[in-house]
Amino acid sequence: MGTADALPGVSGGTVALLLGIYSRLIAAVSELTPTRVVEMLRDAYPPSVENFQNQIAENDLYFLAVLGAGMLTAVVVIANLVTVLYETYPTPLFAFFTGLIGASALILYRGLQLRTPSRLIAVASGFLLAFLVSSGVIGIPASGYPAVFLAGAIAISAMILPGISGSLILILLGKYVYLSSELSLFVASLTRLVNGGSTTNLIGPGTTILVFVIGGFIGLLTISRVIRAALEARRGWTLTFLVSLIAGSIRAPIEEISDHTTPAVETYLVVTFWVLSGAVALLVIDRAAGGLQAR
Repeated sequence: MGTADALPGVSGGTVALLLGIYSRLIAAVSELTPTRVVEMLRDAYPPSVENFQNQIAENDLYFLAVLGAGMLTAVVVIANLVTVLYETYPTPLFAFFTGLIGASALILYRGLQLRTPSRLIAVASGFLLAFLVSSGVIGIPASGYPAVFLAGAIAISAMILPGISGSLILILLGKYVYLSSELSLFVASLTRLVNGGSTTNLIGPGTTILVFVIGGFIGLLTISRVIRAALEARRGWTLTFLVSLIAGSIRAPIEEISDHTTPAVETYLVVTFWVLSGAVALLVIDRAAGGLQAR
């Protein structure tokens, strides 16, 4: 799931469905309310430790902890890889992402009914919103910790939905490469600290990652519940809107490609090859999952 969530266009929620743990994941996350968290923390000290342990088991937190550790490990590895590739091969990297995102949108649209006026409005609204955000027309916090907090809150909500990629949201918000780099710096600084290094280089990236994680936790308790409520009330319309966000987000990696390339036949061939590679990779994942069904 961590590997999928770290790649735009691929959803960790889809992988959870494939592995048969999606229902358990959603049930565990749904039980994690702010009130319950406060109650558990209150019981974390003697003489209520036994009650605390029982609540951990009842809320399936051991499962979430192990799953989270596996996801974190994969995200760190992918973040390091993305940082290196961005510095050395930015055009192939974002061309590959373009293929992933484009194929993901096409596959998900395939499972939707788009003939009604309300669904067409959802298509137009989602696509236009993503396009305007990625082009900077709609203003959001562009830099600083508020932007990182917002990115964490929205991305974590997308990560638990089948077909919607959390890293795609980060690309849309212009934070994907930045956060991958900060995570890589944090891990490298932490490794040096363990080996007797200084904390000087740890504070900056560490603060960024902490703000992102806090935003993600808040988003998990709030935004993800709003999305689930919308899915329960108007599932078809909501999924159409979300998939249209994916389609409109394709402008973001294309902009990155144009910023790092100059027009030339060789460049077009390289971009085409990696776009097709990303699309094929997504199609293979779709086939393995038995078809990404947005419904």
